[in-house]
Amino acid sequence: MNYPYPSETGCCTRFDAALWDDREHHWSGKTFLRYRVRCFLYIPLSFGTAMQRCLLDLKRGEAFTPAPPLVLSDHTSRWNMDVHVECTQEVPGADNVRLTGTFHSKVFRGPYRDACKWAIAMKDWAAARNLTIKRHLLHYAYCPKCAKHYGENPVAYFVEV
Repeated sequence: MNYPYPSETGCCTRFDAALWDDREHHWSGKTFLRYRVRCFLYIPLSFGTAMQRCLLDLKRGEAFTPAPPLVLSDHTSRWNMDVHVECTQEVPGADNVRLTGTFHSKVFRGPYRDACKWAIAMKDWAAARNLTIKRHLLHYAYCPKCAKHYGENPVAYFVEV
């Protein structure tokens, strides 16, 4: 199946950091499809399979967003992560979830292994504002192949406060 959002790589679309860097988001029942991804020490093993299922579900439910969807990774353990893919409506037969709350996002650049450094930076940001972090979610803008093509590896780091 072809990816419905045009990009120069045929895969990941160009990332616009201005949409996510140092921004606050108030979501009330924002609709996502959730997929479980197996990991080994936080490294996703079945991400591609989950995204193929997601594309089929989005097409079947006619739930594609107008712009490329927000794809949030919730690392639930070293062995699993839940991937939440933004959609326009619930899709029958899929694992539909709704996110509600206040989220703050900041864009970081660098290798995925820097995620621990980014988590500390987000904890420091929240502490400076007397906020408590409820959840960490990451939007990996590019796959490794596209990061190499675009010459950068941006990640939008979200915290629910």
